[in-house]
Amino acid sequence: MTHTKKAGEVYKCGICGNIIEVLFVGGGELICCGKLMEILAEKSTEEGMEKHLPVIVETKAGVKISVGSIPHPMEAEHYIMWIEIWGKDNRIFRKYLKPGEAPEAEFNCRKTEVFFVREICNVHGLWKKANSQ
Repeated sequence: MTHTKKAGEVYKCGICGNIIEVLFVGGGELICCGKLMEILAEKSTEEGMEKHLPVIVETKAGVKISVGSIPHPMEAEHYIMWIEIWGKDNRIFRKYLKPGEAPEAEFNCRKTEVFFVREICNVHGLWKKANSQ
């Protein structure tokens, strides 16, 4: 069965680990290393010991997004790759992170402008939280 792709979906190669995001929907299949890429489901409920759900806090400058109610590990083998905000006005803000950095990002927008927040853990996948405001 063929999956109908949607803008914003994230896919990962099960062989080499390449990750792509659909920007514009076209035809065809997403293939890497000779195999179909796997869609990363957006998880919205905590699982296991690590905490992954984004925490959205309004600041004087905008919003601060932290990953997890306790800081997520940021080690070479387990870290948050990026944090992004999808705004209600169709703007997307994204910050890429590296091991050793804090699992957080600040963006210059109001909390009321945030539709949802996503982040991706290199081990546990894609996480999403809708803004309750």
